[in-house]
Amino acid sequence: MSPEGSFQLATAQEYFGGWPTSPGGDIVMAFPVEGWTTSAAVVLRQDAGQVNGAVHGAGANAELAWQQALATVSLDVDGRGFEAVAKRDAFVGNLWAEHGRLRPVLFHSPYEAACAFVIGHRITIAQTRKIRARMAEELGAGINAGGQTFHAFPAPRVLLELDAFPGVAASKVDRLHAVAQAALDGGLLRRRLLEMPEADALAYLKTLPGVGDFFAQGILSRGAGLVDFITDDDLTPRAVELAYGMDHRPGRAEVLERAEAWRPYRMWALVLLHVWLRRQPKSVIGPRQFGRGAGGPRRPQGAA
Repeated sequence: MSPEGSFQLATAQEYFGGWPTSPGGDIVMAFPVEGWTTSAAVVLRQDAGQVNGAVHGAGANAELAWQQALATVSLDVDGRGFEAVAKRDAFVGNLWAEHGRLRPVLFHSPYEAACAFVIGHRITIAQTRKIRARMAEELGAGINAGGQTFHAFPAPRVLLELDAFPGVAASKVDRLHAVAQAALDGGLLRRRLLEMPEADALAYLKTLPGVGDFFAQGILSRGAGLVDFITDDDLTPRAVELAYGMDHRPGRAEVLERAEAWRPYRMWALVLLHVWLRRQPKSVIGPRQFGRGAGGPRRPQGAA
């Protein structure tokens, strides 16, 4: 496919990373395909601007898997309009140029995002990555792509039968069961969440055990990929404060006012701000904000 607007697959790998690679150096995404009847390994590369790929393991669901992989790197969105955002807001425009016109990278699905947040509650990102990787290797489908086996995160039906897993508290296993059942019931399909009014989608996500405001926003923004959305977290006000030379920490209303210039790509702009802020010294970010932003980098294979 030909991206609508600027896109570099290598930039997505550089800033978000986490994907395994094929022997030829192409990135490989392995995941349960929405609908949850199969899993796929999608091999992606970019040649002269065009994004090319091969889908392995999905059978009749190959097109669904392909579209899911494209959505993971925000290629389902026409990004040409972001040029206007970059002109309206010089700081965002400079960040966009400095970061290779980066687009957000998402979890493979809202289902995987919800699982990652549940698993990662009150443990470190590194611990969460290891647990998710072990779950994929031990419980997920293994898909052969080019003579190499790649493991997808366990599908909902597999997770629903899970009694225990090392490093995952019993209460989290119960919550994962609820997430798996919601996925099987169709509640965590990406398109369904994007078609719902924002408030309704957030309210639904918060009915899942263990999912509060922060996790619900993360699932909607970085699982479903809601493009015009501003998360209400600790990191965003700090990013806005520093980026725009403010003499105080802005409240929610001030953040939303500033973000008007970013419509209709507010999450895209916010991700750039978070990526920028997370690369500042920890002393600049502040201990309370460090690592808490729902819009910050999320490694598709290995991060919470």
